Formats: sequence, C-alpha cells, structure tokens
Amino acid sequence: MFKHIAQEILSGLTVAVVALPLAIAFGITATGSSEGALVGLYGAIFAGFFAAVAGGTPAQVTGPTGPITVVATGVIAAHGLQAAFVAFIMAGVFQILFGLCRIGSLIRYIPHPVVSGFMGGIALIIILGEIDQVQRSFLVVAVTIVLMLVSARLIRSIPASLIALVAVTLALRLADSLLQGVRLGPVPLNAAVDYIGQIPESIPSITLPSLSGSLILSLVLPALSIALLGSIDSLLTSVVMDNITGGRHRSNRELVGQGLGNIASGLFGGLASAGATVRSVVNVRNGGRTALSAATHSVILLALVVGLGAVVRYIPLAVLSGILILTALGMIDWQSIRKAHVSPRGDVAVMFATMIVTVLVDLTVAVATGVGLALIVHVLQSRQFKASIVQDNGTYGIQGPLSFLSVDHVFSTLRNGQPHLSLNLDNVSYIDTSGTKALLTFIDHSHKAGVTVDITSLPSHIKHELVTQATQEQHDKLKTVIDTPRVRTT
Repeated sequence: MFKHIAQEILSGLTVAVVALPLAIAFGITATGSSEGALVGLYGAIFAGFFAAVAGGTPAQVTGPTGPITVVATGVIAAHGLQAAFVAFIMAGVFQILFGLCRIGSLIRYIPHPVVSGFMGGIALIIILGEIDQVQRSFLVVAVTIVLMLVSARLIRSIPASLIALVAVTLALRLADSLLQGVRLGPVPLNAAVDYIGQIPESIPSITLPSLSGSLILSLVLPALSIALLGSIDSLLTSVVMDNITGGRHRSNRELVGQGLGNIASGLFGGLASAGATVRSVVNVRNGGRTALSAATHSVILLALVVGLGAVVRYIPLAVLSGILILTALGMIDWQSIRKAHVSPRGDVAVMFATMIVTVLVDLTVAVATGVGLALIVHVLQSRQFKASIVQDNGTYGIQGPLSFLSVDHVFSTLRNGQPHLSLNLDNVSYIDTSGTKALLTFIDHSHKAGVTVDITSLPSHIKHELVTQATQEQHDKLKTVIDTPRVRTT
C-alpha cells in the first residue's frame, strides 16, 4: 500500500514539472501580460485539485489547455481579467448543470474526424498567436524547439519542456551579463528578448468578484462557450485515458468535477481549465492510477508558487513560445492527415472542414458543423441509423453501420469479461473512421487483458480499413486476429 502511495506521489511530482511551463505559457498567452503567469498557475493548482478529487476519470490531470486558452483570450480581451474570472465561475456552474443533466454521455457521439479537425484547428490558432514572438526572437524560439526535440529522445527521465526552459533561460542570463552594454549599431544585442518579469509571491486567497445583473448577462454566452469547450476537451481526454488504461470513465461525474474546479479557479484568480491530455498521459505512464497523483501535482505547484517569483521573472517569453508551438504541433492528428488519401472521403472532408471552421469562425460552431457534416455523410453511406449485436452459438454478429453513432454501445456490450470472443462482421454494411479506430482499440485492449478475439467472417472493405488505419503497434496484434486460416474474408 505504501509503495502504491509513493508511486502516486512521485507521478504527481513528475506531472507538476511538466505542467509548470505549460501553465505559465498558457496564462501569459491568455492575458497578454506577465500577470498571466500566476493566473495560469492558479488554474492548474485549483482547477486541477478539485477536478481530481471530484471528477470521474481516475488519474486525469486538469489545467489550462489550448482550446480553453483560445476562448479565454477573447473573453479577457473583450471584458477584462476581473470579469473573465466571473465568466470562469459561471462556466463551472454550467458544467455542473451539464453533469447533473447527464449531458456528458453525449461525448460518445462525437466522431473521430471532428475531434481530429478540432484539435488541429486549435493547434493552428496557437501557432499563429506566437508568430509575433517568433519574428521578434526567432533564434531563441528555434533553439528551444530543437532542444526539446533532442532532449525528448536522449533524456526520458526529465520532461523536455523543463530541460529547454532551464537551459535556455540560464544561457540567456549568462549572455545578458556578458553582453551588457554591447551594441549592434543603435540596438543592444540582448534587446530582442522579452522576459516574464516579477510576479507576486504570496499564498493565494479567495477574491469575491463584484457582480451586477448587466455583467452577468454579458458573460452568459462567453461562459457557456467556455463550459462547452471545457467539457468537450475534458471528456475527449477521458476517452484517451480509457484507451490507455482499458477503463471506463464516468462522464457526468467528470463534468461535475470540472465545474467545481473552474469555480474554485475563478474564485482564486486562476485561468479556466480542462482535462489536459499530455499531462494526463504523462501521469499514467509514470504510474499514476488514482486521483491522488493528479491532486499531488496541484499541491506541488502550490508549494512552488509561494517562492517562485524570483526565478520566474527571468524566463524569456520566447522560450514559452517555443514550448507552446511544439505542444501545438503535438496536438495535431498527424496519423489521420498522413492517411487521408486512403481514408473514407467523407470522413476526410469532415476533418478538414472542422479544422477550417475552427480557425476562421468559432470553436463551438466548428464542433457543431463537424457533427452535422458527419451525420450527412452517415446518411449518404447507410440508410440504417445504428448497428446492433446478435448472438448465435457463441458468436457475436454486428449488423448495420459500425459508425460513431454505434461504437460506444457495441463495444461496451462486447466487454463481457469472457476469455474468448468470436466476432462475425459479415453484416457490417458500412464502417467509418470512428468505427475502425474503436474496433482496433477493442482488439488492442482485449489482447492486453488476455482475451482471445477471433473474427470468423471479415468483409474485404472492413479488412482494408483496419489495415490502412492501424498504427504500427496495432498492426502486429491485428495480424494475429485477421491473418489466420479460420478467418473467412467476404
């Protein structure tokens, strides 16, 4: 038991190290000033702690994320930082209502191409927002990115972002002292680098915002937008966590936890937050399995904040820009883009349409547009709405279209705890990208759980989609299922 607790705490420490530069970077991006460093950190601390304790996804880490930062930036620019804190609190209230009304269950109906396009669009928005800093301090940004890429390959025990943050900051401090007063024409050599500057060193306290009816009315739509995007972002991370651990999150409880987290964050002057995929994956891969590790990450960040100001002031904004750009590039679904030429054309169109609308119009409009287009594609491909399961002599037959409308029900039913499972896919009339990904994930998790999966009948169009969409790791497990004499290809 003590070994398990120690592992959870160590994992929380690792995640805190990863979260530190990201929270600072997202906070400064949202507010447009050095004040944002503390705002971002408070978001990771308070939203992270309460979402971990009250949420429905074990080991999920909450903090400022790309989608939330994009929306929060607009709210702060339009209404000011103090009003934005009110919007974050209101967003938390909306999220609690979403959970109580069981709206979280709808996440299962968001198609994979919509998720890919949405995240790709967010990544482009973040990168475009860093162009000014890149133009001002290109060399520092480039060195940061290269150092992160190299250190990620050579040093696995320390987060690449932390290595780049410390190394480049120290190098620039040294160069700053050596080049003090040295000029290139009329411009000092070190003038192109901007720094965070001093942030207050204090224990955070609750600040009750001044409220008025007109202010609340003006913030309803921004708060609703934050609540919707934060909910989608968090639950998508929950799905990723399920895919890694083989577990099953409680979506509506997760929304309640996220809501409590954002209320606490707004009260303490923190940025609105959501489930963070990268930090959550780091947590799981380092042994975190419960809320203890995620909550520990917030406690450690709080301890750091108390005496952090003297150190943080020397961090160059260009280093944070490099970290954000590389983080954004990691958000893009490169596998789907690389395989676009062999994927269903309708799904590819949905992905790129969602991405374009995300960048050019609005994030919530993009998700609605993507889901609407996916429904149109589904109707054009199949007259049936959902797939069903029929059991015959121990074999489970899937009948109808295996699409984003059916995969959650189908594979939840098939996870029945039996050591052997036979599937007949002969009557699957149509399979989309969501169905293919779900089937591959099901085979993968069954293999890890020691469950033998046999496919007794496999239509050629489904085999083609499985082979083309599988990752290299999934290919090896897939061969044991489909490349056997007992599989009948139709």
